[in-house]
Amino acid sequence: MQNPAEIMTVARVIQQAVAPVFLLTGIGAMLSVITNRIARIVDRSRVLRNSSDPKLPAQMEEMAMLSRRVRWVHWAVSLCTMSALFICIVIAALFVGSEIGVDPSRAVSLFFISAMLALISGLLCFLREIYLATQNLEMRDKT
Repeated sequence: MQNPAEIMTVARVIQQAVAPVFLLTGIGAMLSVITNRIARIVDRSRVLRNSSDPKLPAQMEEMAMLSRRVRWVHWAVSLCTMSALFICIVIAALFVGSEIGVDPSRAVSLFFISAMLALISGLLCFLREIYLATQNLEMRDKT
């Protein structure tokens, strides 16, 4: 049977892990939004590839734009996923540190900072893709 001090230690670690878990949920929702963007890009590129019209310069230009957009979305997904992985490592480090009696604060800090940098970078890539999509829409409206 565990003594009350061990139970309190586990309870404290769970409390510390709650905030990163909520962050993980938010990153998951963001990844869902970004992957939906990938699906729309793929759908549009299939429509353009399968059109019976000869490849017009406007279609070729749009395909090039879709290619640029998919690269930015790919980076956004990769970086946000890395952020989620770093958050998982933070949570694991909290529990492992508690279990073996080591102070994980340095590792937790480094992985949390890495997670935030990856998330910021992923969101910036996503923002760039949105800019390209709206720029492409404005170009189509002008023609």
